[in-house]
Amino acid sequence: MSISDRAVLVQLNISSWGTERLDKSQTERINLLNNADAKAGKVHKDLMCGTTLAKDIDLHVGRSRLWNNQNTMPWQDRGARLLPTSLFLPYKDGMNSRETKFKNMVGQFIPNYAAAKQTAMNYLGSMYREEDYPDVNDIASKYKWTLSVSPIPSSGHFCLDVPAEELEEVRKSCDDFVEQKVAEAMRKPWKDLHTMLTGMSDKLKEANELDDKTKRFHDTFVTNALDLCKLLNHMNITNDPQLEKAKQQLELVLVGTDVDDIKDNEFVRSDMKKRVDNILDQFDW
Repeated sequence: MSISDRAVLVQLNISSWGTERLDKSQTERINLLNNADAKAGKVHKDLMCGTTLAKDIDLHVGRSRLWNNQNTMPWQDRGARLLPTSLFLPYKDGMNSRETKFKNMVGQFIPNYAAAKQTAMNYLGSMYREEDYPDVNDIASKYKWTLSVSPIPSSGHFCLDVPAEELEEVRKSCDDFVEQKVAEAMRKPWKDLHTMLTGMSDKLKEANELDDKTKRFHDTFVTNALDLCKLLNHMNITNDPQLEKAKQQLELVLVGTDVDDIKDNEFVRSDMKKRVDNILDQFDW
């Protein structure tokens, strides 16, 4: 099975109206008052100060981008990302729900834009400038959400009217590019697993050095690791046996693990740390 059968490319583009602006007049005034250089400090203001409608949209956008990055693998620096086909349906469901929430939040903000401006005027005082605020229709046009899905380039799809030698060179270039990008993408699951293991090891070591009253373990200590193992089942698109082995060993560490036992029993913590460190020592991260 080729890589084009195991993954697709997805590109998420979200735009929004940022509400933070540099206040040049206040920046100049503050620097003068402090006898400071013109570049010493900057004063920024929130055009929607006093309300959270616009800020909540930006927070949702940021979390959606983060979720997209967590569930996909790198391909282009600032463009498409690699999505395992086995994750496509849950990914699409998750993205659809986030897009729906985005549109609902924008649909709530736009009709209240004028009222939000009035609230901002009351909060900003002399920092308020009417010229900072676009027309409501211009604001609405700034909020966009698009998700595109495309296949991974395949050298077999080239149909060019060029000599066979040149065509073969183009095909080889395409194959080399895809091979390089897949290798780069596969660094992500390895990095995610290494980060999880080192974080667990550090947390367990820290807990053994603290007294009972300061130990802090939550269910996420185990559930986050289990969630990563499930994700690695999909992200191992090259069927890397070493990655599968490392993942399986972490799963064995987590079998029957109880957070309360980890918190209350030093032997359990020490044994878990030993097993986690053993995984870290086995592989070339």
